[in-house]
Amino acid sequence: MAELEDKVAIVTGGASGVGAATAHVLAREGAAVVVADINAGGAEAVAKRIEATGGRAVAAAVDVSEDDQVAAMVATAVREFGRLDVLHNNAFLGSPEVMTKDAAIADIDPDLWDRVMRVNLRGYALGAKHAIPAMLAGGGGVIVNTTSATGLVAELSRPAYGASKAAIVGLTRNIATQYGKQGIRSVALALCLVNTEALKANMPAPVQEMMVGHHLTTRLAEPEDVAEVVSFVASDRAAFITGCTIPVDGGVTSHTPSYADERRFMEAAG
Repeated sequence: MAELEDKVAIVTGGASGVGAATAHVLAREGAAVVVADINAGGAEAVAKRIEATGGRAVAAAVDVSEDDQVAAMVATAVREFGRLDVLHNNAFLGSPEVMTKDAAIADIDPDLWDRVMRVNLRGYALGAKHAIPAMLAGGGGVIVNTTSATGLVAELSRPAYGASKAAIVGLTRNIATQYGKQGIRSVALALCLVNTEALKANMPAPVQEMMVGHHLTTRLAEPEDVAEVVSFVASDRAAFITGCTIPVDGGVTSHTPSYADERRFMEAAG
């Protein structure tokens, strides 16, 4: 039997990248999946691909920062599949236009700050707010929150993004603490760069190569690398894991930033 047989999952940001890969992996493991995204067409396409391979999926158009839309998303899962067991809070605001303006804290536009927090943090809180009652009705569940290595260590830019990701770490702990005794687990996954289509389109190859140098692996993460961890955390094999943040970052947060430069220097020196 597949690990998530008879489970029902919601994946936000499911139209592409990590979200799309996770939706496919959860479906492969037997879960019925609500593919949720502000990109309704993209979500529908992912759901259809899952169904074409024998899985169960429906699409839901949702702006995760809007309370009523998140409530409707959860209602879709319960209406279509009868319950809710897994929520992967994965949607985030990370467009190049936003990221380039999220520069120095002394220059931050308060409206940009609020916009980032509204999606990256409020969206996750709203997901939990509406998912938890549905999970409790079925005896429990798992919330997996996508955070970032930048929520654990800082960069020279993107303070709003980094602060939102750090707050997700705290939110994860709070959910686990408040609802653990009622059968709900909450885990965050701290990602570094993931080799999505958006990354390939927006990050120059030399920068990608530089970032590979800072990994302790030989490559960047693929979306499926993250999806497999989400599937594991959502399964009963991870029943004793909650209230924590798991790095899925190729070792980036395990060493000092000078590591890559020292390594290149030693290689050049022979």
